[in-house]
Amino acid sequence: MKQLVVAKSAGFCFGVNRAVELAFAALENHAPVYLLGHFIHNAQVIERLLSGGAICVDAAGQIPAGSYAIIRAHGEGRAVHEKLAKAGVERIDTTCPFVRKIHDIVAQESAQGRQIFIFGDPNHAEVKGISGWCSGARVFADIEDLANFAMQFPQDCQKASIFVAQTTSNRTKWEKFVNSAKKLCTNVKFFDTICNATNERQLECARIAQVSQVMLVIGDQHSSNTAKLVEVACSSCPSVYRIDTVDDLRKEWFENAEIVGVTAGASTPAWIIKEVVNKMSEELENKVGEIEEESFEQMLENSIKTLYTGDKVKGIVTSINSGEINVDLGVKQAGYIPVDELSDDPDFVVSDMIKVGDEIEAFVMRVNDAEGTVKLSKKRLDSIKGWDSIEQAREDRTTVQGTVIEENKGGIVVNVGGVHVFVPASQTGLPKDAPMSQLLKQKVCLRITEVNRARHRVVGSIRVVQQEERRAKAEELWNTIEENKEYEGVVKSLTSYGAFVDIGGVDGMIHISELSWSRVRHPSDVLNPGDKVRVYVISLDKEKRKISLGYRRMEDKPWIKFVSNYGIGDIVPVKVLKFMPFGAFAEIIPGVDGLIHISQIANQRIGKPEDVLTEGEEVRVKITDIDTERQKVSLSIRAALAEQEEAERVMADEPQSETVYVSDDNE
Repeated sequence: MKQLVVAKSAGFCFGVNRAVELAFAALENHAPVYLLGHFIHNAQVIERLLSGGAICVDAAGQIPAGSYAIIRAHGEGRAVHEKLAKAGVERIDTTCPFVRKIHDIVAQESAQGRQIFIFGDPNHAEVKGISGWCSGARVFADIEDLANFAMQFPQDCQKASIFVAQTTSNRTKWEKFVNSAKKLCTNVKFFDTICNATNERQLECARIAQVSQVMLVIGDQHSSNTAKLVEVACSSCPSVYRIDTVDDLRKEWFENAEIVGVTAGASTPAWIIKEVVNKMSEELENKVGEIEEESFEQMLENSIKTLYTGDKVKGIVTSINSGEINVDLGVKQAGYIPVDELSDDPDFVVSDMIKVGDEIEAFVMRVNDAEGTVKLSKKRLDSIKGWDSIEQAREDRTTVQGTVIEENKGGIVVNVGGVHVFVPASQTGLPKDAPMSQLLKQKVCLRITEVNRARHRVVGSIRVVQQEERRAKAEELWNTIEENKEYEGVVKSLTSYGAFVDIGGVDGMIHISELSWSRVRHPSDVLNPGDKVRVYVISLDKEKRKISLGYRRMEDKPWIKFVSNYGIGDIVPVKVLKFMPFGAFAEIIPGVDGLIHISQIANQRIGKPEDVLTEGEEVRVKITDIDTERQKVSLSIRAALAEQEEAERVMADEPQSETVYVSDDNE
């Protein structure tokens, strides 16, 4: 043999380790202590407990009043707990927290009238204990069992029901089972209750078995966890041996193997694994690959380390439900994070942000050794980290981002990394009378201006960031701005003489004369504050930082429109505007007037234009001349009348068509 590969996950899981520790502590502090049933599936551990004074019994009724009963790691049904309590027996409950979680699920769902289905071994102690917390549970060992049940009791498959899994189930088989159950059952919920440590152990076993010629699985003959490891190993490795202790080891099994893999069930203590590995190394004079001998002590030390309130811990998410997520911390207690302790963000969605198998870091809020649980808070840890980041941001004057979560009389509250930052109304960047509610749930950038950790007070400013951004944009614009170039802008304010427009951090002015080709009494006749406009630069003074803008377009100039659409000889309707001694001015189109000379108003001599015309009157005229250079137009009513009379005369001189009647010869 050239290499011995030992699984890192081999040995006690945290649930078994917790149970063993509680049991030995009970022997030191209480008497007499009874083991109810198979405490864990490992004869060597049981033997040590018995030698320490424990008494093993098969039924709750065998334990006398005043004694202490150790509830096994696999758990017991509700009836057993009630019977012990009624008999006056103190209970030391070492039920694995993951198993207890299943008890809570089935008890709650059963109380709501749902039917309970369990995927697992019907003869296993854990499954029997789960069944004892609900009524009428059905247990299915495989897909075939479920299919047969569906054929015999199709009506039961239509009832409201839930599925849970034995914690040591094979995940691949569970997933296939779930897919089949979805087709056979309706109105059903699934709870993934497989222990993540079990799944990781099986996956690592499969990886090692694929590269090994011999696979050694250490564990008690009654251990379901160990049996599944053997099953996993056999699917990839040609030679798989299962042993209880070092005494079962046979040198000839692996003498000719290049690589030997070693793993162990969750109920196998570290000392047994170490004995086996040491014996193999001594006999074959070979070093252990991948894991050194002292790592077993380290594994044991890590599994029994104590957690305290205020600790920062990391763990693996093992399951997610509507109320909390469960976390394997690698210690004797089971960690859980209530949903309301995950995030301060009101839009936080658990299913989108957290998945089973993810590593998660959290803050220890409470350790309950009696129940074997640790209450965690990701939100609290985020807040602690957030405070550190906030203080650093204040010191470095860096910009931070957050979400507006609240509006109050004085301003708004922004959640920045779990820390609530107050932004006064004057620093929100909004106009004075604008409603601050428009910022709710918006992402904003701000600068931290004040931090008082003792008083949990943080003040920030959005306005400062906006001003800096505006200055940066202004500097960039001044470096690139050109005359006659067009820019998009926003109308900031109006005065009697023009409009001020922000074209990207810089304000320019549109003089009232540049707003329109028509006469404008006030800029508000054309624009309003907040309007988005396209303007062009007429002139600029970079030293004085002044920009003159134009808004009216050359293509909209009335004279351009006139010469594009009218010519000499055209007869057009016009409106009389005003009178002069020498004639009358009339509007051809808005912005373009023409002169009707007094001699061209009527066919007879008149004293003054108003003797014939009135202001606002519409008349038809002929365009007799267009002076493009001076932009003047000459008009004539007489010429228009003469042309109309000529047209009428021509029409009168044309021969009229005759109507010919043809008689009927038969009349």
